[in-house]
Amino acid sequence: MTKANPRTNQTGRSELPQKTPISSPWFAPHRHLDRRGFLLGRNRILSAMRTWFSRRRFLEVDVPALAVSPGNEAHLHAFATDLIHNDGSRETRYLHTSPEFACKKLLAAGEERIFSLGHVFRNRERTQTHAPEFTMLEWYRANAEYRVIIEDTLALVRLAAEKTGHSVWHWRDRNCEVHAEVEWLSVNDAFKRLADIDLLSTLDSHGKPDRDALAQMAPVSFGTGDSWSDIFSRILVEKVEPHLGNGHLTVLYEYPTCEAALARTCAHDRRVAERFELYACGVELANGFGELTDAVEQRRRFEEEMDIKQRVYGERYPIDEEVLEALALMPAASGVALGLDRVIMLATGATRIDQVQWVPVA
Repeated sequence: MTKANPRTNQTGRSELPQKTPISSPWFAPHRHLDRRGFLLGRNRILSAMRTWFSRRRFLEVDVPALAVSPGNEAHLHAFATDLIHNDGSRETRYLHTSPEFACKKLLAAGEERIFSLGHVFRNRERTQTHAPEFTMLEWYRANAEYRVIIEDTLALVRLAAEKTGHSVWHWRDRNCEVHAEVEWLSVNDAFKRLADIDLLSTLDSHGKPDRDALAQMAPVSFGTGDSWSDIFSRILVEKVEPHLGNGHLTVLYEYPTCEAALARTCAHDRRVAERFELYACGVELANGFGELTDAVEQRRRFEEEMDIKQRVYGERYPIDEEVLEALALMPAASGVALGLDRVIMLATGATRIDQVQWVPVA
């Protein structure tokens, strides 16, 4: 750290600044000692999770962080860099926001049970529960229903609690008993209960959203230029999420098809998709899909998301054509991404993500 300049006191003589605890870097021994218990808990959790996967015949895969496309969701922001060839020519590459694209190529190649445990990168994200670089655990099962990976996710979260000895997790003024009976709540039921909105009534039979219908019901403020998805997100964040995972884990499932991302549409209702999220103490821990394998539909979704990104942020990311080629070869599958730092934070009793990272992001 840069040393402060001496300051001048009222007599005109310079004096050295006094040391203050808040200026201590993370590697100051006393600060490291405060975090060390969390970090050792992290190591126990990671070791136990690798064993869990090994016993179920999963293969750990190591995928590159550099990618042609970082992902094609409108509100995800990536870090870009230049790949410089031997002749000096340049191509843009991105640090991946998820190992998903690489894992789907491996599923297309014939792998059936894989997991990736590594760092991912997301720009414009830094809070007590967000970091620009963090650890993601992502896994896939070929020919498995998405209910199976939901059960996987619950088992791994509970495993983390067992390894730290903390079955009651706390975050701010909320708590969650991770071994209690799980709450299963569809997105539509959550909106009815917590925001007094019949969300499905704002979608046509194919899942196309009616922005004005949702706007008339919305119990939150929004702008005249906000879309159905913008209003949906505001309601979710302000009215729904704070009530999820309180007292018990909550599985929020069957997202509207227009919020499906890379998930396939539900066979029983085209208005909703096989997408779920897991919550504890109002904190989102995981996001998973019954995976879409229709390349034409996936391209349409990617392009729609990038059009939104262009309009809102003035930029767009390329589409990885190899991912679309892989979808044509990929078997039916389900997959999920678990924010491991958040799980470790709650399981160890930490209050910030940087407390459970061996070296916090600068």
